[in-house]
Amino acid sequence: MKRLHEELKGILGYRRMAMHMRRLFDMPINRKRIYRLMKMAGIESVIRRKRKKYVRSSPQHIAENLLNREFKAENPNEKWVTDVTEMKYGTSQKAYLSAILDLYDGSIISYVLGTSNDNPLVMKTLDQAIEKAHGATPLIHSDRGFQYTSHEFRRKTKKAKLKQSMSRVGKCIDNGPMESFWGTLKCEKYYLDKYETFEELKKAIEDYIHFYNHDRLQLRLNGLSPLEYRAEAA
Repeated sequence: MKRLHEELKGILGYRRMAMHMRRLFDMPINRKRIYRLMKMAGIESVIRRKRKKYVRSSPQHIAENLLNREFKAENPNEKWVTDVTEMKYGTSQKAYLSAILDLYDGSIISYVLGTSNDNPLVMKTLDQAIEKAHGATPLIHSDRGFQYTSHEFRRKTKKAKLKQSMSRVGKCIDNGPMESFWGTLKCEKYYLDKYETFEELKKAIEDYIHFYNHDRLQLRLNGLSPLEYRAEAA
């Protein structure tokens, strides 16, 4: 089963794996047995996996879309956008990257990679950004994910005197610059390699974000990297 999983690039679910096993051993094999064995061996199809059923919770706090797609900022720490994206490593194990981006220069202010998409992931990212901003009070824009609509996130932003803004329901473009960064990160780094361990993925993310902030030259920044452009403003 492991050999087939590797040879066929992980496309076999337990039903099709059972078909292969029956043909290979020329004997009746129950697909439920194959399901159990695949689970024990850590083998999972890369396509058409069953989605976990989540019970939707009511948002604890909703903010208006104050950003309103005005993605240009005149000064550093004037407007931030934030989000969480999912990545995979090993045998379809999941990791989650939370980041905050400054709309002035597109630099990543703070980021945290973890194995759980939960409140601590987002709160740690926010704490890091607030600490680095040295008393700045930017607008911070997000989608309506459960972390951002929580009382905890609201308390933290209010204490730091940050103005909170949220995308409208189903309008990803309201958080366009953050979505654009995820696309750039994944195309220029994540999709180019395979990561066997969480540590390998974390190192790749750290290296890329350092490159993105310090060395990735951008036409819209007059041919400078985000932090070079930021230094000129300072």
